[in-house]
Amino acid sequence: MLLVKNLGLLLLLGLLGMSVACSPGNGNADGDLADRTIRIVATTGMVADAVKSVGGDRVDVTALMGPGVDPHLYKASEGDVTRMAEADAIFYNGLHLEGKLTEVFEQMKRRDVRTVAVAGEIDLSLLLSPPEFEGAKDPHVWFDVTLWMKTVAIIRDSLIDLDPAHKETYETQTNAYLEELSALHSYVVAEAEKIPSAQRVLITAHDAFNYFGRAYGFEVRGLQGISTAAEAGTGDVQDLVAFIAERKIPAMFVESSVPKRSIEAVQAAVRARGFEVNIGGELFSDAMGSAGSPEGTYTGMVRHNIDTIKKALAPQSE
Repeated sequence: MLLVKNLGLLLLLGLLGMSVACSPGNGNADGDLADRTIRIVATTGMVADAVKSVGGDRVDVTALMGPGVDPHLYKASEGDVTRMAEADAIFYNGLHLEGKLTEVFEQMKRRDVRTVAVAGEIDLSLLLSPPEFEGAKDPHVWFDVTLWMKTVAIIRDSLIDLDPAHKETYETQTNAYLEELSALHSYVVAEAEKIPSAQRVLITAHDAFNYFGRAYGFEVRGLQGISTAAEAGTGDVQDLVAFIAERKIPAMFVESSVPKRSIEAVQAAVRARGFEVNIGGELFSDAMGSAGSPEGTYTGMVRHNIDTIKKALAPQSE
């Protein structure tokens, strides 16, 4: 099985080499970008939305991962490789979020395709280091709006470096977007404070919400670890079931990018202990909602999440 996987990767990277060599966009002088729209490939919807907000009409952004797609498990297709090879720049989260694409990004970089890991450039002292990651950092930085604002500044600087002729445009659009995100952060803080502190316990399918918990005062538990690539063991399930039953947690949440069967199994096991825990709704974790919906933007996704959490954990505040 390992040999098959390695052969698949080698074939993919071979396609990459041919695509880059034939790509009309690769190797263009940066000065040429002032006269045309910049072609950007982004991995997740959150990264794509930030690049669009900063770049505006100056960028044409293609997101590889749509609604419901798990970036931890995502594998590049031949079409993805071609799109990346033809782009002027690739923006991705980094910190091993897109684990199966890491080697592709490295190959792109070696072939002079510009790549930017937006979360990978945040000051490491601000990032969480879960014990199970053996020194690696938690990649889910978008759950703390103030941390995500730092990636917006990184995107701004990268676009200015690509296209210095439009520096003022990028700065103006970044300032406007940062004001919007500052207001969003204040909204989340205000809504979280409507939930009594003893009820601020967030239980989800995988351990993606630790930055959210740190920023907004929630105790966070996930059935799986930071990455959905690791299956939850029997001990993990039983520990979580005991925690919910003993603490009488009123609700837990499914995620749009993670199958809900595991959370439903926990709910059934808690019921067998004589306590009923509700499924409080669906949260957007590693992917945003559908394009054109409020949840299809970063701000809409964050608002949906805190509104859903508050309604389930503190319905009396509605």
